[in-house]
Amino acid sequence: MTQEFNHQPVLVDEVTEMFQPVPAGVVVDATLGGAGHAIAILDAREDLGIFGIDRDRLALAAASQQLSRFGDRSTVIRGEFSSAAELLAQAQGDTGTWPSVGQGLSSTNVVGILADLGVSSPQLDVAGRGFSFSHDGPLDMRMNQDQTLTASLYLQEVSLNELTTVLRHNGEGRFSRRIAVALKDAGLIETTQELVAVVDRAVPKAGRRRGHVAARVFQALRIAVNGEDAELKSLLDAAISIVVPAGRIVVISYHSGEDAVVKHLFRDWASGGCTCPEHLPCVCGAVSRGSVVTKRAVVATDQEIARNPRARSARLRVFEVAS
Repeated sequence: MTQEFNHQPVLVDEVTEMFQPVPAGVVVDATLGGAGHAIAILDAREDLGIFGIDRDRLALAAASQQLSRFGDRSTVIRGEFSSAAELLAQAQGDTGTWPSVGQGLSSTNVVGILADLGVSSPQLDVAGRGFSFSHDGPLDMRMNQDQTLTASLYLQEVSLNELTTVLRHNGEGRFSRRIAVALKDAGLIETTQELVAVVDRAVPKAGRRRGHVAARVFQALRIAVNGEDAELKSLLDAAISIVVPAGRIVVISYHSGEDAVVKHLFRDWASGGCTCPEHLPCVCGAVSRGSVVTKRAVVATDQEIARNPRARSARLRVFEVAS
């Protein structure tokens, strides 16, 4: 299983650096994957523990093995990251499952949350998972293998208008309706390459941008099938109340829609939802909930992109909860 989930995480040094100032306690890795970020955090700080969440069975098996050398400093739980608050509350009441923070010490303080959004390398590279337009396989795209809704079934059930909206929201723009009509008219689409063929026929060559013509369609379907927009909103809504003062919320996103959600929410937290004109003092009574650490999104260096091309689209943003 670990061979099937050999994920190369992005912005590892940057993530580790962002958690350096937080107090001792537990960092919630809400998208644990192969545990690459979690290992780096544990190596960098002996007074931090990791509470790892993932809905992918293969990811959890790989992460558990990779984290075993840290003993009770890490806990791995299967679940949706939108349920982080509930999973944390259950674990905090059970000393056997809550991670220590080194030297056998315990702390219920959640000092950070990390969310690395999107799809992992193993999910893309295993044809049977159906995430990639580069490999022929069943049109699946489920991150949680116990979920019944696959991408193939989603295309059968979704309305034309909703599908158009999903494609437009994820960057398809002018061809969203045309692609949606083609997908609905195609009938049952069971494999990734059948989907690629339909999209390829729907988009005229003169209107194609850089990159594969089906890339944004695959991304849009993956997000819809796994409910990623709602998952992100639920996690962020809970995060600001979960993390203790001086703790940090770190999010890595991979497309403009996700990044915009994170950016605007962090700014709203920082202003306290202030509605006063920017050039005037606040008189509406808004109370800041902390500060945006990253005034601009942190991106991968040229050297990292050369090693791992999938890092090219990564955007990292950080919020620190008010002390």
